[in-house]
Amino acid sequence: MANDKLQVLNALDVAKTQWYHFTAIIIAGMGFFTDAYDLFCISLVTKLLGRIYYHKEGAANPGDLPSNVKAAVNGVAFCGTLTGQLFFGWLGDKMGRKRVYGMTLILMVICSVASGLSLGHDPKAVMATLCFFRFWLGFGIGGDYPLSATIMSEYANKKTRGAFIAAVFAMQGFGILAGGMVAIIVSAAFKAKYPAPTYEMDANGSTVPEADYVWRIILMFGALPALLTYYWRMKMPETARYTALVAKNAKQAAADMSKVLQVDLEAEQEKLEPKKGSDFGLFTREFLLRHGLHLLGTTSTWFLLDIAFYSQNLFQKDIFSAIGWIPKAKTMNALEEVHKIARAQTLIALCSTVPGYWFTVALIDKMGRFKIQLMGFFFMTVFMFALAIPYHHWTLPDNRIGFVIMYSLTFFFANFGPNATTFVVPAEIFPARLRSTCHGISAASGKAGAMVGAFGFLYAADSIGVKKSLIILGFINLLGMLFTFLVPESKGKSLEEISGEAEQENGTETQPGQQDSNGVQSVPV
Repeated sequence: MANDKLQVLNALDVAKTQWYHFTAIIIAGMGFFTDAYDLFCISLVTKLLGRIYYHKEGAANPGDLPSNVKAAVNGVAFCGTLTGQLFFGWLGDKMGRKRVYGMTLILMVICSVASGLSLGHDPKAVMATLCFFRFWLGFGIGGDYPLSATIMSEYANKKTRGAFIAAVFAMQGFGILAGGMVAIIVSAAFKAKYPAPTYEMDANGSTVPEADYVWRIILMFGALPALLTYYWRMKMPETARYTALVAKNAKQAAADMSKVLQVDLEAEQEKLEPKKGSDFGLFTREFLLRHGLHLLGTTSTWFLLDIAFYSQNLFQKDIFSAIGWIPKAKTMNALEEVHKIARAQTLIALCSTVPGYWFTVALIDKMGRFKIQLMGFFFMTVFMFALAIPYHHWTLPDNRIGFVIMYSLTFFFANFGPNATTFVVPAEIFPARLRSTCHGISAASGKAGAMVGAFGFLYAADSIGVKKSLIILGFINLLGMLFTFLVPESKGKSLEEISGEAEQENGTETQPGQQDSNGVQSVPV
């Protein structure tokens, strides 16, 4: 057994694409659909919250959330997500992927509903309750990142593994799109039922009392897709790689995968004994030698990418308002403003965000992860500087459509680029017993970047202006391109080859300073 790869793992690596692959994509992907919907739909309703809860009598402009409240409402879910990624990533390696997977989904469903039921009429009470439940919503969403990626990578064959993991992540695009479409439908229905004058004409009458239901319905709708997949998520067997390589029960792994693959797999020895030196932990010299630079590469690129990606995404409405693509707030009523913001964000999602994800799905196993990530960061840098340097030019009425096209292209190359690959690679390059943990650490680093983007861009745009903020984002993308060189290519290899577990099983350990079979050098400290 020492010199042969486990039959069950080999069967998974060479399995033809079949129905269970698509089932796994849908089950894991629906979690991501919900994640994206819940994280991004808040940006659609922040203006409405300002009008409802922070209206000032006699003010020339509609009520707006104070900067600290706006930052908290936008960013608190990211704090929860970061914590959840670290906690559930670690738990997924300790308890198994499947057992933890149901917990995250239940938490997401409960907190989505609770966010919409935020209590009280006093602004502080409503905002405090909303932030509380969005933190725990983020905590559940955080768990979905490492678990969905790890489950999909461990179920997939080596030929199309990149496309399958990227397809799970691509459901994020549909989640963003759904958020915009739900906001359009709900705001349009209420606008038709409860017509109101513009703020200029009647400040108090421009926000109808029923508008308070609009943001709640939009937030609560996120619970529905997650709830629909709970049954199937619980029916999925534990991944063979966890059962065989971490739980050391090859017989159970073969039995589980026989049902999934619908082939007879020979029952292998019931318990596998770990090789000496092959069970090193995360905080060991051995891990640092083998995977230290890889972890630095995955964490730094995800951190830098998310600063740019989330600041762009969360503050689209502010940028659209600045260039005049969305009319001035006082020329609209509350529901009309929600409708216009949602329509603009849906258009961006439809034209650039969603296509970018699926370009990655189509090409990741042909081009490879490294080339797509490098190309994405490069074009994000180019388009960000092209927007920022002649910023005044883009604000002129005749050039606004050009601005939107350039802005859309930065989104396209984020998604046909590092936004997808930073999710895929950490699920492939680390050993099975640390895979979920390392993916959680990488993803948490990304969410730290998202918080810098969410809080930092808000204050930067207020204090130094949009132009200088965009220039800073351009330099951040350039740094991301440089750190990409720390990330190894994993295209077309089995998970055990990439992580070095195959060599440990065969007794051909890679010495520090030597190259392994992937051409990846083990770096001495």
